[in-house]
Amino acid sequence: MGTDSRTAEIMIAEARKAFWVMVGFLALIWVVQIANWALGYSLSQSFGIAARDPARLPDIVTAPFLHWNWMHIEGNSGPLFVFGFLAAYRGVGKFLGVTALIAAVSGLGVWFVAGPGSVTAGASGVVFGYFGYVLVKGLFDRHTIDIVVGLVMALCFAYQFTGLLPSDEFSWQGHLFGFIGGIVGGWVFRDRRRAPSPATAPVPGAARPVNGPVPRPLDRPAPTDPSRAALLKELDDMGL
Repeated sequence: MGTDSRTAEIMIAEARKAFWVMVGFLALIWVVQIANWALGYSLSQSFGIAARDPARLPDIVTAPFLHWNWMHIEGNSGPLFVFGFLAAYRGVGKFLGVTALIAAVSGLGVWFVAGPGSVTAGASGVVFGYFGYVLVKGLFDRHTIDIVVGLVMALCFAYQFTGLLPSDEFSWQGHLFGFIGGIVGGWVFRDRRRAPSPATAPVPGAARPVNGPVPRPLDRPAPTDPSRAALLKELDDMGL
């Protein structure tokens, strides 16, 4: 009972941190956008990803924070918050690792594949990365709730898949490689559940005391209420 209560508290705390992390991320890119707009979008031109230019390779770090106009950042902000929160609510530490992987894969993909002389900026590669991560993390982590969330997001945002197709209207390379990075991130950062400790497993042929109750493993408190025990089992089966 105490362990389950503590787990719920940790999940709520992580969800709260995920919310504020995404609020902070959006606030940052909007502050950068104001400065970029005031400078005539010279920041996007100077710190965006220039295809196959070795001197501009470090710009894969700065490009996701920059946009080309107000419509560009407005179109990215909503999906960025939704997918980012869903990617982060089970652990902000893991989320930061996933974000770094997505930004690297998306940025490198643009750097290698984009047209010669092009400069790419925007958070859409990260958005598609979070989208891909949310779709698959439930499968890799074997969490029923996350599988359902992934299916719902796939249905509600099905139009996003068109952004993976080649087009002259947007950086489809960033979208595609970001999406791939999100799927890879789901595998790399999946939950690795450990097998039960041998110390808690029953030993075949072990003698039991003649008198008194059968001893229970020390790390598994005995349920005092059968209905509560059944409820906790159902929640565990659902992945909560």
